[in-house]
Amino acid sequence: MPDRILVVDDEEPIREIVASMLGTAGYACKQAASGMEALAVLSSGEEFELMLSDLMMADLDGIGLLERTKERYPDMPVVMVTAVHDISVALRAIRDGAYDYLLKPFEREQLLNTVSRALENRRLKVENRTYQTNLESLVKARTDQLQAAMASLERSYDITLEALGDALDLKDRETEGHSKRVTAFTIAIARAMGLPRDQINTIARGAFLHDIGKMAIPDKILNKPGKLEPHEFDIMREHAFHGYQIVKKIPFLAEAAEIVFSHQEKFDGTGYPRGLKGEQIPLGARIFSVADTLDAITSDRIYRPAQTLQAAREEIAKWAGRQFDPEVVKVFLEMPDNIWDDLRREIHAQIYRVSYTPGPKTKPPNEAKTKAEIEAKAKAESEAKAKSESEAKAKSASEDGNL
Repeated sequence: MPDRILVVDDEEPIREIVASMLGTAGYACKQAASGMEALAVLSSGEEFELMLSDLMMADLDGIGLLERTKERYPDMPVVMVTAVHDISVALRAIRDGAYDYLLKPFEREQLLNTVSRALENRRLKVENRTYQTNLESLVKARTDQLQAAMASLERSYDITLEALGDALDLKDRETEGHSKRVTAFTIAIARAMGLPRDQINTIARGAFLHDIGKMAIPDKILNKPGKLEPHEFDIMREHAFHGYQIVKKIPFLAEAAEIVFSHQEKFDGTGYPRGLKGEQIPLGARIFSVADTLDAITSDRIYRPAQTLQAAREEIAKWAGRQFDPEVVKVFLEMPDNIWDDLRREIHAQIYRVSYTPGPKTKPPNEAKTKAEIEAKAKAESEAKAKSESEAKAKSASEDGNL
């Protein structure tokens, strides 16, 4: 399809000559006898690859026509044609957006060369814009693919992390479901604090893996029913460092590893392993500390039954500024009580469904046992192993959150 050119001039003989020259060169031309007529032609929807316009016209001159078309038709270059031999006029036209200008009278070759250059310039601009648009679309598509791949990778990591947490719960039967509960509690507090989603995800992973270092603690210490000896307690305290060493090797979990490392720190600097104080402790670890103590106080232990939520709230409030970040405690205390009961029931249902629901075809020998019976038996066996009733004395709530 030939390039279409709009020829604008108030002198009909000149229009005819220019249109004839262009027509014999293979271009399709349309004529307009004034600037206003040219605007009407353009407004009708006809598209042109180039406009040749006389500079001096009665109703709307070439400069006025240029100003009214350059933004509406940015892909249409304009060549000004003038008989005024004044370089300042030509420069003004170019400064206002014209591609080039021709001085009357001009030869056929001058006209065709100028038109050819203008059309080539237009073609390059259109191609470049198309390339940029396609490139942006390609980059967006590749970015979307990368983000989808990263999301899939993160999900794979989370599935692996959940398996590790379940393995730890099997190792430490006393705290079955603890990792999931404390993670849910931590997420709830973080949301109440208005933290962004990405940060909450990082904090949640750190909370879920906080005790992963206990995998390196001997079972005889980890599951000891009585009070730990000083040297045993020192070994138990190493679990934060062991967990950090395990998690930090995964680049995806670098920030979560800091929470694992710091989850036993206290706001007043008396915690371990590094004795961090105040905001030196990662925010995720400060939030976790409150959630961990909440779960410890409101869960059954070998040495005492679960205490009430109100008791947990009072104990956490009491230790604000010492064990806990006061700002985190403030947010926690303002949260409605039903959140914690609802989360605990949800986690309990997940554990019961996975651990105790038999398959559809076969029934295991212990199917008749309820979860409560299994827990009661485990508790009785643990108590039987205690050296004496005195060693099973109740521990303070602040100690509950330390191991």
